[in-house]
Amino acid sequence: MSKLLKVAALAVGGFVAGILMAPKSGKETREELKAKAEDVKKKAHKEADKLKLVGEEGKKELKKSANVTRDEAVAFGRSAKASAEKIAAEAAALGGEARTRASRVATDAKKTAETVAKDAKRTLK
Repeated sequence: MSKLLKVAALAVGGFVAGILMAPKSGKETREELKAKAEDVKKKAHKEADKLKLVGEEGKKELKKSANVTRDEAVAFGRSAKASAEKIAAEAAALGGEARTRASRVATDAKKTAETVAKDAKRTLK
């Protein structure tokens, strides 16, 4: 139990004991207890209303934070997608360039092989 609740319980208990020990009539005591109970009830309602307002404010702040987080996540996703598309385009360009170079190397190798074959035939005759 919280300290505040313990203090409130002890205060109420002390009050009730004081009322019951006081030299008043039963009717007076009941009326006084009823008035005090009504006062406590009003205070409890006020505190409940305050807690409700705090809860509503907390809800608004949480929703606001969730929206900010969502917006940041969406922006990050867009940025990541744009980066991935750029990398894919660069990879495709590099792949095309690699094919072109490989084709040149193959053509050059073929010409070199033909030249070597011709030289070998001349030398062996």
